Order: sequence, then C-alpha cells, then structure tokens
Amino acid sequence: MLASTLVAFLSLAALPPQADVASAQRPNILIIFSDDHATQAIGTYGSVINRTPSIDRIGKEGAVFMESFCTNSICAPSRAVILTGLHSHANGVLTNAESFDGSQRTFPKLLQAAGYETALVGKWHLKSDPTGFDHWRVLPGQGHYYNPDFRTPEGTTRHAGYVTDLITDFTIDWLRERDGERPFLMMCQHKAPHRSWMPGPDELGLFDQLTIAEPPSLFDDWTGRASGAAETEMTIARHFLGRYDLKLDQPAFLEASWELAPRERMNTAQRAAWDAAYGAENAAFVAALEAGELDERALVSWKYQRYVKDYLRCVAGVDKSVGRLLAYLEASGLAANTIVVYGSDQGFYLGEHGWYDKRWMYEESMRMPLIVRWPGVTRPGARPQALVQNIDWAPTFLEAAGVDIPPGLHGRSLVPLLRGETPKDWRTSLYYRYAEFPRPHRVPPHYGVRTSRYKLIRYPATDEWELFDLERDSRELESRHADPAYAERRAELEAELTRLRALYGDAG
Repeated sequence: MLASTLVAFLSLAALPPQADVASAQRPNILIIFSDDHATQAIGTYGSVINRTPSIDRIGKEGAVFMESFCTNSICAPSRAVILTGLHSHANGVLTNAESFDGSQRTFPKLLQAAGYETALVGKWHLKSDPTGFDHWRVLPGQGHYYNPDFRTPEGTTRHAGYVTDLITDFTIDWLRERDGERPFLMMCQHKAPHRSWMPGPDELGLFDQLTIAEPPSLFDDWTGRASGAAETEMTIARHFLGRYDLKLDQPAFLEASWELAPRERMNTAQRAAWDAAYGAENAAFVAALEAGELDERALVSWKYQRYVKDYLRCVAGVDKSVGRLLAYLEASGLAANTIVVYGSDQGFYLGEHGWYDKRWMYEESMRMPLIVRWPGVTRPGARPQALVQNIDWAPTFLEAAGVDIPPGLHGRSLVPLLRGETPKDWRTSLYYRYAEFPRPHRVPPHYGVRTSRYKLIRYPATDEWELFDLERDSRELESRHADPAYAERRAELEAELTRLRALYGDAG
C-alpha cells in the first residue's frame, strides 16, 4: 500500500479504484465543514449565546478537541492546509489570492488511490478545479446564499433554494447514489455562516425577541497591544456596510452597487419573506437614528445585535443540516462505520475587541472547532486537551483509513488521541503565520508561537512584538512583551519560535 501511495503522490495522478477485501471494515469518512464558525457559537464549547444541538450531539457521542487551532486564520489557506497537511508557505496558498495547485498531493487523492469513493459538495474557494474527487459540485468563489450557482465538471447551473439546504440535499443525494461496495469520503462544505450572514427562510425572525449578551471587549480601545490592532478595518463601529452586512434596505445605506446583488437573486416569495422579517425593525432603527436617539455606543450595540443574530441564524441552518445528515446515516445503516467530523476553517470575532472577521493570531480567530465521532473507537464525551492544528487532519484521515502516511507532512495523526491515548512526545507548541495585507481588512502580517499558556506574536513590518499570558489574561488585552517579569519566558518563546520556523522551513 505504501508503494501505491507514493506513486499516487509522486505521479500526482489519481489511480483507479483498487479492490480491497478489507474495504467493508474500513470506516467511511463524512466531514461536515462550515465557514467562519467560531467555537464561542457552539454549545459543546461552552457558548453563552447559542445552542447547537445537532453539532453538540457529535461531541456527546465522540470527542471535542478543546485545544484545536488553525495555522493561518483565513478561508482558502486553511482549506489548503487541511487537504495537504502542510503549512501555507509549503502548499502555496498563503492568502485568498492564490490558486491552489491541484497537482500536489492531498489526502483525498491517497484515499481515492486506496479504493475510497471520494466526493466534495459545497464551498471550495481554492480557485482551481478540485482534484482527487470522483464527484464534485462546488460554489464558484464565495457563492451566494439564495438561489446559488454550482460548478461541476460539466458546467455551472443555478439552483433554486437556500445554499445550506441545497448543499445538504446534494450531499444526501450522492450518499444514496454512490457505489455501496466501497468506503467513502464525503466533504460537505457549507458557505454559512460566512459574511454577509443571510439567514435561510426557516431561520428568519429567530432570536427576534432576545437580546444577545455583548462580549466584555466589545468596546475595546486596543491599548496595550501592537499598533495594528487599532488600525484594522473590521470594526463593528465603523466598517459594516449598510445593505450587505446590516440588511438596511433604505437608499441612504447603500454604499456600493454590488451590495444589491444578493437581494437581486431572490425570487418574489423569498424577497417578500425577507422584507417582512427586517422591515419593522429597520424602520424603527431609522426613525431612532433620525431623531438623534442613538449615541455612538448605542449605535454599536444595535449593529452588534443585528450582526450576531444574523450570524447565529446562519449557524442554526448549519446545525439543522448536521441533524439531517446524522439522521440519514442512521436510516441508511451507515452510522456505525462512519467517522463524522464537524469543523470550520477558523474561528471568528463575534464582537470581541469590537471586531468581526478573523485573520489575527488572537484566540477567537486562531481557535477552530474540531468535533469527531468514531463509533467503537472514540469514547463518547471525550475532551482531548492536547494542542492540535489543521495540519493534523490529513494524516488523521489517512491513518483512520489504513493508508500509509507519506513522509514530509507537517501534521501528526490524531488517531491516538481519538483512542484516548496522548503520545508522550506530543507537541507542546504551535506555529502560526498570517500574510494577507493590506486588503481587505488591514490586518498586519504576523507570525508566532502558542503554547498551552503563552503566546508570542511578531509583526515584522513594524518591528513589534506581543506576549500574552493566557492564564492571567485570557482575553489578550495586555501584552507583557516589555514586562521585565516575563523576560525569561520571552527568551524561551523566541527560541521556540525560531525552532518552529526552521522545523517547518518557513523563512518568509
């Protein structure tokens, strides 16, 4: 098997399916992947603002990785890392601008070569055509929430409906029609809850009667940190667009013509439901604004409520999808031999530090959900505390499928952790690097190291550093880099950062 695996990687071509007498015992793999789903909006991670019963069920029946992180908190790079098991500088996708080199080795190609039937449905966001999949149906670019287009090898077709529901439908359709003689890999990848947070028809009006708790740092002034935090363009106070983000349909709030595009895709019934859901609240807001009843702080609070409720409405649609998929596995008899994974490409700011979006090495965006149910292998309710990253996904799926892990991957298999065993030589630090600048949000390029307690971040363009003691300052409000009391710790972290950059070959 190792020989065929290496041939598949080195030739960069998918081999035809191989007969395998043990295929019936090899687990199927269903990866349910959302976009920008923060752990603080997932019940099983302790959310105080949301409940996600179907996602939580995976955790109750499997493992919730409590210290799961990404290597680069942005959509396309995280997806490329997951496919390859390599940091961004090594797989060629450092920002959303690069096109993924589909000829390079990926874990779906290896599974395909080992006899797995492979499929991808939903958001791809890597510009090039997917490779290593027997079947794919993907959104062009970011895709649309309502009546979206889907790309296939045969062309692009528009489909009536809501994107989360359609992706779920297409996933279940493939599971029904696939070759039942072979194990499968299905990557079901949602657009939601990505910006512009457009809820589905069933979720419009959800949370209307509630006031969502504001995060303690919603009105952060960014003192005590590097200069870039105060200069970023992703604040709730100043950087939301009227129609696109806040769903304000009055002409005065139209800032760009392209803001109209999402609404223009709606049919008459969809638009009527949309207008009914937002109309009264929008009118009350505009009246209060014109009457001078909203000071700056009250305006931020109103924007936060509109934003976070729409975000959570989109999450509710994803959770409903997860429930449908779990029900299908049970009804079809597949549940007992299927690994179910729920994850997202990175975390997201739900008002923390006054922000939306991601990108930073700070906790809210560096953390990424990872929840795994593996019947008969993973103890229900397990909560591994080891430091893991998205570089670990590829080797994990390969080992779980009985496929040899090729040398040179940056990640390690999580299978021992899923079995309840933490190797004595498990990593004690994580490497992170973000590169996209200046657009769209003016987050400065930076890299750093995180341990179980400390985080050191380097901003090369401005020659600034940050050091956070996460045990004493979990919200990362005060850098201790210049504090003499942390001098010894700072030296240790700088040495570890140098070691990790050399280990992964990142001289950028």
